[in-house]
Amino acid sequence: MKFHRRTLAALALAAGATFVHTGAIAQANVLRIVPHSNLAILDPIWTTAYMSRNHGYMVYDTLFGTDEKNQIKPQMVESWTESADHRLWTFKLRKGLEFHDGKPVTSEDVVASLQRWGKRDAMGSALMQFVQRMDTPAPDTFRIFLGEACGFVLEALGKPSSNVPFIMPKRIADTDAFKQIEEHIGSGPYVFKKDEFKPGDKAVYTKFAKYVPRSEPPSGTTGGKRVYVDRVEWNLALRDAQAQVNALQKGEVDIIEQLSFDHYETVKADPKLQIPRVANLGLQYMARFNHLHKPFDNPKVRQAALAAFAQEPFLRAQVGVKELYRTCPGMFMCGTPYGSAAGSDIQSKSNMKKAQELLKASGYDGTPVVLMKPTDLAAIQKLPDVAAQLLRQAGFKVDLQAMDWQTLVGRRAKKDAPDKGGWNMLITGWQAHDIWNPISNPTMDTRGEKSGWFGWAKDDALMALRDQFLRATDEPAKKKLADAIQTRAFEIGTHAPLGEVDVPLAAGRQVSGFFVSNGHLYWNLKKQ
Repeated sequence: MKFHRRTLAALALAAGATFVHTGAIAQANVLRIVPHSNLAILDPIWTTAYMSRNHGYMVYDTLFGTDEKNQIKPQMVESWTESADHRLWTFKLRKGLEFHDGKPVTSEDVVASLQRWGKRDAMGSALMQFVQRMDTPAPDTFRIFLGEACGFVLEALGKPSSNVPFIMPKRIADTDAFKQIEEHIGSGPYVFKKDEFKPGDKAVYTKFAKYVPRSEPPSGTTGGKRVYVDRVEWNLALRDAQAQVNALQKGEVDIIEQLSFDHYETVKADPKLQIPRVANLGLQYMARFNHLHKPFDNPKVRQAALAAFAQEPFLRAQVGVKELYRTCPGMFMCGTPYGSAAGSDIQSKSNMKKAQELLKASGYDGTPVVLMKPTDLAAIQKLPDVAAQLLRQAGFKVDLQAMDWQTLVGRRAKKDAPDKGGWNMLITGWQAHDIWNPISNPTMDTRGEKSGWFGWAKDDALMALRDQFLRATDEPAKKKLADAIQTRAFEIGTHAPLGEVDVPLAAGRQVSGFFVSNGHLYWNLKKQ
């Protein structure tokens, strides 16, 4: 009897050991991420929110992508041809493309997806101005017929950031572009677990076993999307910066998508943690003027503000860590295909004395500048205070109004006068891929109140240059036009670029496989 009990105890111990080992293996196959914000909207075509874009990359695939050297490369497309007159484009899909519901990806799915995207995205809308029709001569082939040549077909199809032309099943892509989709089925490397989704708490993705990655190594949004974990969990509830770092140090999470600048040195010094290089392009801070109301309805007043806004004070106050920020005179980001200093002297080579002289010459009558300040968005929270100080030094009167981010988001859409609930200036941040091109950069839409982005700048000359850019088909001409567009934007003061910043990603040493993505992409990662 005693022997029997010892045998049972040994078996129980062995069973326990087996259980622990299995659990350890299971944990090694779960990647736990703290994303930069909450995931509120699951339709990446309906909104430009970066969280929705990141969700899109988990679930969906794209026809083309943009690599770390800013080159367009095929993704779902196997091959393509362009006619001599640049008006007919023919694309063939690669083999093995399958949706999560088991159905093959066809050219009809592609056309429906592009049509819906073209009704929401700025670059997609611009492309559709040239598209006469699209057809599907074979299940793996689609064609785009243009009414006249344009030089950004592949740039549009490979657009890496919001809104990304993700490919969905036709039945889903046929959803009204101004209504959110209700099914979330793609052909990407992960399957979205809607049954486990809890807004404000967690989002879960599992490996799509039938996904066939490309053979090339990952680079930007291109290359092989190989998945080495079974499950990815986004912790949407952990919002406190110190609590995030504590969880990372304890091994309770594997990745913090956007590490607080205040905790950068702590993480950098911890041998159990790492700050991998995942970007070679950063984020641009930007001050946007409301062109509809005094005082910024006057371009001379806007130029005075531009002259006052030296970038270094903004960057030093908001970021603090010198190795994470840099000044850049251009509006299209330094180091990108259209990055340059053209026309930037009004800001980059001015000083406070010059700003004061320009403001005095502008006829400024003392109208207060209503400057909105978000109280709960740490990434840009300090920038409005710096702007208020510099504007006051230049001679402006400033009404700095604090509010939470959601209130600011709602208020910035209002065209009312500032003293009736409107505003004069807001400060925000853009990732490089959203502003590096004169077509996708929302500040270059200068159609006045018909403009697609807040601030409603109006300038026919800039729109004429932008129209020429749409039609340019060779790179030297496009580069020259981009310089002319930026020069004009500085002349009329569309907005003020406030410098560039690298927002670090932090991870435990147990995670490997990071690559330059200039976004937040979670394939190619292994966990020990």
